[in-house]
Amino acid sequence: MSSTTGSVLSLPFRKSTPLSLASTIREYVSSKYDQHPDMFKQDLEAVDTLRCDAVNVREPHVSGISKLQAYAAQLVWMGGKFPIDFTWYPALGYNTERPMVRNNLKYELMNVLYNLAALYSQVAVNNPRLTPDNLKVAAHNFNLAAGVLTHVQKEVLPDLRMPDPPEDMDESTLEALIHLFLAQSQEATWQSGVLRDLKDLSIAKLAARVSDLYNAAAEAAVKSEAISSAWIHHMTAKHHHFAGAAQFRAARDCLEKRRYGEEVARLKDAVACLSEGVRETKGGYLSRLVVNDLSSLKKMAEDELKRSEKDNDMIFLDPVPPKSELKVLDRFNMAEPKVPPAVARPLEHLGDKAKFGPALFSRLVPFSVHVALSIYEERRDRMVNQNIILELEQLTEKVHLLLSSVGLPGSLQAMEKPLGLPPSLVQHAEELRQADAIGRVQRSLADIDKLRQADLAVFEEGKSALAAERDEDDRLRARHGTERWTRPDGRNDAQGAKLWGHAGEIEGYFDSSLSSDGIVKEKFAATQHLLHVLCGPDRALLAFVPASAQRETSEELKSSIGKLRSAYNDVLRLESRRRKKVEWLRQNAVRDDIKPDILKEAARLERAYPSTAIVPAHFEDFFEKRLDVLYEPELQFVDREAQEQEKVIGLVERANREFEAQKRKVGDRGLQEREQALQKLDSAYFKYKEIVNNLEVGRKFYNDLNKIVGQGFRDVAKGWLSQRRMEARALEEQVAPSAARPLVHASRRIHANRRRELSMPPLSNLDLSHNHGGQSPLMATYAPNQQANLVSDPTQQQPQQQQQFARGPLPQPGTASAAISPAEESIQSWATAGHQVQQTQAAVSQPANPTGGMWSPAMGIKFGGEGPRQGTAGGSGTWNPDGGIKFGQPHQVLTEAWRPWLTIKTGVLTFKTGFVLSNPPATLTSKVEAAMLASKCPHVYSIAHGVHGPGNVGSVVYRVPSRGHLCREKSEGVGNVERPKRRTGSIRKQPSMAHRAHQ
Repeated sequence: MSSTTGSVLSLPFRKSTPLSLASTIREYVSSKYDQHPDMFKQDLEAVDTLRCDAVNVREPHVSGISKLQAYAAQLVWMGGKFPIDFTWYPALGYNTERPMVRNNLKYELMNVLYNLAALYSQVAVNNPRLTPDNLKVAAHNFNLAAGVLTHVQKEVLPDLRMPDPPEDMDESTLEALIHLFLAQSQEATWQSGVLRDLKDLSIAKLAARVSDLYNAAAEAAVKSEAISSAWIHHMTAKHHHFAGAAQFRAARDCLEKRRYGEEVARLKDAVACLSEGVRETKGGYLSRLVVNDLSSLKKMAEDELKRSEKDNDMIFLDPVPPKSELKVLDRFNMAEPKVPPAVARPLEHLGDKAKFGPALFSRLVPFSVHVALSIYEERRDRMVNQNIILELEQLTEKVHLLLSSVGLPGSLQAMEKPLGLPPSLVQHAEELRQADAIGRVQRSLADIDKLRQADLAVFEEGKSALAAERDEDDRLRARHGTERWTRPDGRNDAQGAKLWGHAGEIEGYFDSSLSSDGIVKEKFAATQHLLHVLCGPDRALLAFVPASAQRETSEELKSSIGKLRSAYNDVLRLESRRRKKVEWLRQNAVRDDIKPDILKEAARLERAYPSTAIVPAHFEDFFEKRLDVLYEPELQFVDREAQEQEKVIGLVERANREFEAQKRKVGDRGLQEREQALQKLDSAYFKYKEIVNNLEVGRKFYNDLNKIVGQGFRDVAKGWLSQRRMEARALEEQVAPSAARPLVHASRRIHANRRRELSMPPLSNLDLSHNHGGQSPLMATYAPNQQANLVSDPTQQQPQQQQQFARGPLPQPGTASAAISPAEESIQSWATAGHQVQQTQAAVSQPANPTGGMWSPAMGIKFGGEGPRQGTAGGSGTWNPDGGIKFGQPHQVLTEAWRPWLTIKTGVLTFKTGFVLSNPPATLTSKVEAAMLASKCPHVYSIAHGVHGPGNVGSVVYRVPSRGHLCREKSEGVGNVERPKRRTGSIRKQPSMAHRAHQ
């Protein structure tokens, strides 16, 4: 994690992944710019070479400095031209193998400058430190390293605008590294002063400043997540070391100036400081050289303190002042950050004859210019469509409403042409026929419905991503608990809250658009029958418009008709002029190519501010001036149109009042019907125009909404979902280990017990059924004896042995008899870990039992038949019910705590303690297994050697979980395991004949 040489530290390099800038930039230029990538062939090759040279600087040699500086200068020049993903790995901290990827040239620049600072520090560390000149060079390189990091901290990092900068380049880490390199620069100057034999007081002032800088570095390092404990201990030890060294040198100056009491006081403080430094050496964090320097200086200070105290007490008798009264040492500061000129002013080093060559991609338009171009076009379209065209259309609509309210032009047309069709009506009808008016509206409505459904589908994808994130977070929160799952839910996350709010806004857009679509459809439905008339043949029009009687008109009526026609023609001229103006505005907006002018403005900004990256905000004044020049006259035109319209409307109203007065004198009913028909058709024509305009607005709305719901919502929601899933996986990795820690001890115990266990056959493999028909010839041969497996003593290293058990005393005569067949079962005994397990078969043959298979305590239990008894335990071989039944390790002792359960669940006869099995059922296995499962005790694995007949006592073997009990409810009934002593019987190493026959 760090690079150390002797008593100083150097910064390791950050690593990057190989990246072909040429191919990435070529693709980006091809897709985003109107310039062909081949124009920049040499630049593409040069930038790849520069990056390759820069990221491969790995040796502490001065030749790498120019490589890093040249690439950094080109990055500053390219600025925000290309949004490229750059991958870098941290150099400090605990995540040095976790890459960080950012789509920013500033991020690349920051990493290159970081490596430049690391190179300066490594050159300083590897520089010889034997002469004052060597130390001067080392100090200068440390100052340059601190200067580069200061430039990153103050100039590059703020422009990066990263909410989460790399942990080894955050504010605290950079502050700690800057003070560390300044401290090491000051230390080199102090060491040079020692070699040049400066005065003690001067060396003390240099050392005091070293101590201050190390202290500042340590305080900042504590706040950093990347700087290791070893570095923090190093900085703290150095702080105490040089504080003690400063007081030691000051004490020598006091001795020279015969201030003996102050000498003693400063030596005491020196010893105290050095003792604190020695404490930092515990734990093995520091290099041997630092420890030796501290220890030797402390020894020297202690010796000097003893001498000075002795001399002062016996000779000089100078009072020793307390530490608070000692004068604070002055500081000689010889270390300061120095930013290399190639880093501070990189553009001055770019040019045809400059140090780093010509600036790359100088003929390429900056990316911010394209953004500014888009901003201007959007602002221009908004001004043209909303501030000019929309205002003119609203003025025209206002005129139509007024004309419709007074019955114009229908009343005027009916009076002027009582027979046939008016020319304006014929013109409107022909226009609608050629435009296929009804089909056009229907197709537009269908297209709008498709656009709406497409936008809604995209929106639902985004909502599904939000819902998926919510469900996943709820599921993980329920799994891990709210105490461990501390991550805020999606609605409380900053990005999530924004997305959910955006989803609500978009739903509002859909609701309002649905209402608007409904209004347009209602308009069309109300006008459709009239549009059918207009789009039909002239015969249909003539049939729809009734004719009126032709009569002579008075001079007054003719005069009023002429005035009204003149005023109405003024309205028509207004409409025509506005239509032409709207057409011209739209064409002019298309022709408005701002690109040449904005490129000139960008070039001017680059020349005026070479060190400032161009952003769209720099073009605000340029936009305002251009829009004012081009469209301010049009805004004034709208105002003039509004004023002129008011005058025309006044003329129409006065002329229409006079016309209506003269018309009432005529009083022809047929004329009124003709007026109404003509007015309906004229209103239908203008309503069609309004519907078409509404449909165009709706189509544009849904096309714009598609960008909002797609790029602005769905894509962002999916990206946020992926980010939240990554956060969840990382949090689960943190939560899972902490949740598993309380189970570590139990888990170890479980695994330890399982290693001592052998796999037992499942209950379903057992066959303890009765055979009332007698015995087979083969089994009858081995009927007198019952063979069973005994479990090996864990303390003895011997194979498994076989032992024969003899039947106990026969029961009293007179009881009912029952024939019980032998039980052949394979039993696997448990052994200690590492022992081999052998399986044997025990064949048991029993005659009919006259007592019905009942056992009583008076019978006793006798083990063995042949062979001598082993041990004295057991006496006569009679079983004591108070002792329960004990099995070989690790079988459990089942005691009285199990008696109620056995009695209730299996119907087994239970004595005072322990249990015996009386007259077992046909399938003992299923009974016991069902009973154990019914009592929530699923840990029964096998049963071997059930009890058959009087005196034939086998064993019911339960393999239990490693917690040491069969189930939770009965855990108190489990005792320690003891192996019963072997009574009689022969030991056989091979399976019996019955075993082989059974197999």
